[in-house]
Amino acid sequence: MPLAILALTIAAYAIGTTEFVIVGLLPTVANDLHISLPLAGLIVSVYALGVTFGAPILTALTGKIERKPLLLGLMALFVVGNTAAALASSYEILLVARVLAAFAHGVFFSVGSTIAADLVPENRRASAIAMMFMGLTVAIVTGVPMGTYIGQILGWRATFWAVAALGIVAFLAIAILLPRNLKKAPPARLIDQVRVLGSGRLLIVFAMTALGYGGTFVAFTFLAPILQEITGFSERSVSLVLVLYGLAIAVGNIAGGRIANNDPVKALIGLFIMQAIVLIVLTFTVTSPVLTIVTLAALGFLQFGNVPGLQLYVVQLAKEHRPGAVDVASALNIAAFNLGIAIGAWLGGMVVESPLGLGATPWVGAILVVGALLLTIWSGALDRRGVAALKAA
Repeated sequence: MPLAILALTIAAYAIGTTEFVIVGLLPTVANDLHISLPLAGLIVSVYALGVTFGAPILTALTGKIERKPLLLGLMALFVVGNTAAALASSYEILLVARVLAAFAHGVFFSVGSTIAADLVPENRRASAIAMMFMGLTVAIVTGVPMGTYIGQILGWRATFWAVAALGIVAFLAIAILLPRNLKKAPPARLIDQVRVLGSGRLLIVFAMTALGYGGTFVAFTFLAPILQEITGFSERSVSLVLVLYGLAIAVGNIAGGRIANNDPVKALIGLFIMQAIVLIVLTFTVTSPVLTIVTLAALGFLQFGNVPGLQLYVVQLAKEHRPGAVDVASALNIAAFNLGIAIGAWLGGMVVESPLGLGATPWVGAILVVGALLLTIWSGALDRRGVAALKAA
């Protein structure tokens, strides 16, 4: 792999760390800013919404900018956003800082994937993209637990300073390692995105993605307070649990791709059933430290296990229903993942604030996953009906 791919991987690592590290720091942030846990949870939702709506719009608006200057500008914005978060004197300023970082996140992965593919021969494009996204996976395994530990020892602001420093490293890596003569893809037009959203079949998959992926975030967003207040783990132990959770996510992401290769719908039905069951089980095991760890390992596996199948399925349907906009459909499905995070985190905050409390977040999340399961069954039935109609014709 060219060293330029390494620069993209480092940037992906920094971005992945800042997206999820807040989950381990919610109680610390809430106490320091004198806000409730549900309000702290909105920090997760606002970031995800920034990615959801910022990525397609800003990618379209920046289509004419040369690729290397654009990436450098995005990483500069990322550093500014995280520095502003570290300096935030109020909850409102912290939210604005998170949105700035989220805008950089959305456009980076949209543009970075194309650049990674163009840096290598055609037969190695998938491997190059996977290498870049490995930065995101490694961030979940190492960056998030380390960032959580730093925040618990030195305060949550220290975590954002550390992430801003990672952003500077990524900026320098891109400046030094990325070639100047990068090929520009045709700008993604907003009208193409509107056309994709006009496909009912693709809208079903986007809803599957939002509900199936977002369901886990009803509980995951508030994992730190759940572990501390219900399970009885110490604050320092939370970062160790997050290491285990991150490892389970990494394994699930790899295994999920293999499971979904031949029949994504069948794989997704099985994965969603197991995901809903594990979330319900977590409702009862959360009072036992040992059983909680076992259940969380299963949940981590399933949380990212459905990602490859959902991405593969949307590409398959886009080739059939919107063949001229497959890349746009894929990008919008990434937006649907982040919309799911926003919905899950917001709903989790509502549950925490209600008489149901923290302990109800897992089974409420299971309801969203069941919604995704029903949509998947419906979509599979529509696929079979379409095949039958073709055969009859």
